[in-house]
Amino acid sequence: MTDSAIKIERVHKRFGSLHALKGVDLTVKQGEFFGLLGPNGAGKSTLINILAGLSRPSAGRVSVMGHDVVKDYQAARLALGVVPQELVFDPFFNVREMLRFQAGYFGLGKENDAWVDEIIESLGLTDKAHTNMRKLSGGMKRRALIAQALVHKPPVIVLDEPTAGVDVELRQMMWAFIRKLNNDGHTIILTTHYLKEAEELCTRLAMMKQGEIVALDTTANLLSKFSAKNLRVKLSAGSLPSSLLPMLKHGEADMFTLALTEMNQVEFVLSELRKAQAVIEDMQLIEADLEDVFLSLVGGE
Repeated sequence: MTDSAIKIERVHKRFGSLHALKGVDLTVKQGEFFGLLGPNGAGKSTLINILAGLSRPSAGRVSVMGHDVVKDYQAARLALGVVPQELVFDPFFNVREMLRFQAGYFGLGKENDAWVDEIIESLGLTDKAHTNMRKLSGGMKRRALIAQALVHKPPVIVLDEPTAGVDVELRQMMWAFIRKLNNDGHTIILTTHYLKEAEELCTRLAMMKQGEIVALDTTANLLSKFSAKNLRVKLSAGSLPSSLLPMLKHGEADMFTLALTEMNQVEFVLSELRKAQAVIEDMQLIEADLEDVFLSLVGGE
């Protein structure tokens, strides 16, 4: 039995002249909470489509729980649950009917109803269980799609931008349930543009750019490699002197965030502000976060 949940070996994907994936190698171990990050067009969705059997690689091999996604499609698909970005649903059924039909596609009948009930309750869908999918709000549709991906208890779950456009309450409820699934042994693969979310949830990360993986490490190691700090300064009078503009990351009204490469730059900043007769209302030293790592590695596209 393999200890890999996902194994991607030298995978290429071409769409005519577009080389979308350029020899991607990646292994995700069973039980990991893994993040797949990158800007739009980096190749994340193409990789997920190959995992799900919606697209075939031009070259290379992909397996899910040891099952080749092309040669052993049925077993690979049974091992995988995918929550897509798009709100795609069957408009003719209510939530419970949709989940029971989905379970039926995987050969599961009434014996799966207890699990369907647990999913419905855990995702806050109990009072919507008999509501037609068309009548649900966007956030409720998102919950139903997550439930649909989990209905056959797949050991590997892919969440493709699952919290895009949803409220804070849903996000917290969903992550509590997904953390429980991960603690129970399910492998989670997350793509998200909410980098704080990835930083808090994922133990390991891959960052993609233009069809290639440009970084692959634990979240802690990636953060430690980028030890730069930010200095946030709020001015009650005066403006930021031109000598500090090369350090400026963000500036809005009287609030400025400056990038530091060395701690002794703090004194330089204070000296320049004093020379400009600027009045400091507040100042805060901030550790680098995943956004800093992301922008350093894949920014500028």
